[in-house]
Amino acid sequence: MQAHHEQSMARPGGRPGATSRSGSAVKDRSIGAQVLGLAVFLGASALVAWLGALATLNNVNGWYVAADKAPWSPPNWVFGPVWTVLYAAMAVAAWLVWRRRAERSTPALVAYGIQLLLNLLWTPVFFGLYPVMGTAALWLGLAIIIALILAVTVTVLYFGPISRAAGLLLLPYVSWLVFAASLNWWAALHN
Repeated sequence: MQAHHEQSMARPGGRPGATSRSGSAVKDRSIGAQVLGLAVFLGASALVAWLGALATLNNVNGWYVAADKAPWSPPNWVFGPVWTVLYAAMAVAAWLVWRRRAERSTPALVAYGIQLLLNLLWTPVFFGLYPVMGTAALWLGLAIIIALILAVTVTVLYFGPISRAAGLLLLPYVSWLVFAASLNWWAALHN
């Protein structure tokens, strides 16, 4: 009886035998906990976006206006909507992993936290330090964004086995970061 109860409590819906794709038991979280968890992940993404916007707004209309930008650089207005969608997708992906309570959720969420920290670091380095450090800030920004691409790739590799949807939600983010790195690289070479 105890084994049946533990088995039925170990996966969503209380049905015996359900496991995650990785084969580990999945434990339910209450609806209230799930909503709170999603709000926390969305809030963390919003905070990183807001802090990044502070560094960007002060400089995008400053030194960046006259900067030599890559010929493939989109207009400035594109960045806000793209980043908004990416930050929301990142938060939902992390939430999907968190709510599964899978065996590998902790290292996956640590990887997520590292990439979020690198994301937070890039904007003030690239935009905020350029007036102080010049081109060196752009090269430092390039090193950070390359580390960020690697960190997000690792996060995708952790997320995918826990939640395929979570891993897939991060793929546009990786693509955008590679694109942003190309813009950063051009800026470092030509400014």
